[in-house]
Amino acid sequence: MSNEPTPSKPPAPEQPAGEEAKQSSSPRLPIRNLVVVGLLLLAIGLVFSARGAGPVSEIRYDVFRSQVEADNVAEVTIEGQRIQGEFRDPPLKPVEEDADEAAAQDDGKEPERLHKKFVTVLSPLVDSSELDQELLAQGVKINSRVPSDGAGMLLFINLGVAILLFGLIFFMFRRTRDQLMGGGGILSSFTKSPAQRHDVTKQQITFEDVAGLEGVKTDLQEIVDFLKSPERFQKLGGRVPKGVLLMGPPGTGKTLLARAVAGEAGVPFFSISGSEFIQMFVGVGAGRVRDMFKTAKDAAPSILFIDEVDAVGRHRGAGMGGGNDEREQTLNQILSEMDGFLPNESVIVLAATNRPDVLDPALLRPGRFDRHVTVDRPTLKGRIEIFGVHVRDVPLDDDVDLKRLAAGTVGLTGADIRNLVNEAALWATRQNKTAVSMEDFEHARDRILMGPKREEVLNEEEKEKTAYHEAGHALLAWLLPGNRKLHKVTVIPRGRALGVTQLLPDEDRLNLGQRDLDAYLAQILGGRSAEKLIYNELSAGAENDLQNATKVARRMVTHWGMSDRLGPVSYQAGEDEPFLGKEFTEQRHFSDHTAQVIDEEVKRILLEAAERADQVLAANREKLVKLTEELISREELSDREVEEIIGPAVGREKQSHAPAPKDEEQRNMQP
Repeated sequence: MSNEPTPSKPPAPEQPAGEEAKQSSSPRLPIRNLVVVGLLLLAIGLVFSARGAGPVSEIRYDVFRSQVEADNVAEVTIEGQRIQGEFRDPPLKPVEEDADEAAAQDDGKEPERLHKKFVTVLSPLVDSSELDQELLAQGVKINSRVPSDGAGMLLFINLGVAILLFGLIFFMFRRTRDQLMGGGGILSSFTKSPAQRHDVTKQQITFEDVAGLEGVKTDLQEIVDFLKSPERFQKLGGRVPKGVLLMGPPGTGKTLLARAVAGEAGVPFFSISGSEFIQMFVGVGAGRVRDMFKTAKDAAPSILFIDEVDAVGRHRGAGMGGGNDEREQTLNQILSEMDGFLPNESVIVLAATNRPDVLDPALLRPGRFDRHVTVDRPTLKGRIEIFGVHVRDVPLDDDVDLKRLAAGTVGLTGADIRNLVNEAALWATRQNKTAVSMEDFEHARDRILMGPKREEVLNEEEKEKTAYHEAGHALLAWLLPGNRKLHKVTVIPRGRALGVTQLLPDEDRLNLGQRDLDAYLAQILGGRSAEKLIYNELSAGAENDLQNATKVARRMVTHWGMSDRLGPVSYQAGEDEPFLGKEFTEQRHFSDHTAQVIDEEVKRILLEAAERADQVLAANREKLVKLTEELISREELSDREVEEIIGPAVGREKQSHAPAPKDEEQRNMQP
């Protein structure tokens, strides 16, 4: 006997408790094996039954009679009109049946013989009694068999198919029952939670990877501290919020913040989208919610992140068709699961949404989503930091100024800035550059804000009319205080527009005054006024301008109370209601006469803005013509080139906040 140690087997993978017992007691494998063995036996039997018959030659009836007369038939079996038999000595195959045989005989080759067993069909014109006498006279052994109607074989096939179907249904029933009891049956993929667990050790994201958003990170630091040391808060009876709702526009970094919280705390992170709960089967969403929360509790302390929670957490009972649907059952299950958390359970639910206004109030109450954190667009400082994060791996030229880029990207989110950096790198690569320059970033920003260049080439008449239209926008933005700073004007078709006038704000502004809005409306209508001044007619190119201007003017009247006739009253209707059925039942809180006054005030504001645009352009017609000629010649003008053509812009900072003229104050005070 050898004294060498026996090599140890590798350890088996760990399984949850009770999993091995389930597999040993489950009848899945024996039933499956029986079904497979039955099918194999049936196939083997058919193969061997076909092979047992041996090779058989099908011959004509006249050949059969000739072989009987030649005393070469030893035995026959008559079954109706069918005759099976056996030759004493296999004869040659008739030459006329095969042209190749005739050619073989001519070549001196040995002709092919028939098989020893044969089959033929009895002619209906032959007298069976005469055939019997002839066979008996030749000493042929005669067997007679009643023709089979195939009922036995048909019964066997039907019975076998029924047994197989019953076994399959029984097998699926057992698998489904096991799955409903918590196992993984054939339908387990429907009710099993699709939440993905992210390993924080492989790709750890912390707050250092999230640029800007300092206030948001401060609010979430408390969650991190609780996940690291929950007993510290429990000593004083404190309870950390069960749920934290991240609200903000798309692309502001809500998902990144959730992963950063998990990375800072070093706990498991489960993520799922709200749309993954809803399926065509009733009860599947609720089952997935139960499984998801069970998985998170088993891995506690952990973070459960639900992205786009508004897909499943909208108002119950809103919309047409009633409230007893799969989505609302799923929402009810989420509410009950969040109520089921014990005070000492270290499971934090993070959710993100772009539409907090459509969420059900029961989901937002204290005890479920206690904290509501607003993740807004980054400020100037935040944009500088975001640019710094995204250009880490990008070789930059010496002329790149991140502060200037951040100042010119007001309103862009973190995702927009990342896309801008990527577009600049791609453009520099196509230009065979070794580093990304400021020119590449400018090109990428124009592509994102104004749209890509189109291949259409305008004819001279359309190009001139478009140039006057865009010059009208640019001149009013240049001369009227309160407007944003003119950055670039072009007559090159971009996106869906024939020309674009790009304005950039000087600073981050969260509020606008009425004078600024009036100047903005005049600038929007400036293209239409320029066409009217030069050509004494209007064109269809101002469609988008009229839509934007009307939208702003209506909000001035109905939302912001900027109408003397209507006063400080909000007249918001259901135009922003996301639920169709709720909009039908929403009662309007103002009369038809008030609606008529709203329309009149909107019209008045737009007419005043158009009149102001007409007056400014008429007084500066020479500048308009000069700017248009240069725009036709160069096709694109920057703010510096515009300043060289028509002089410096009006000091907006000094005049936008200046007090209103005395006559204007008196006019605003009139009822």
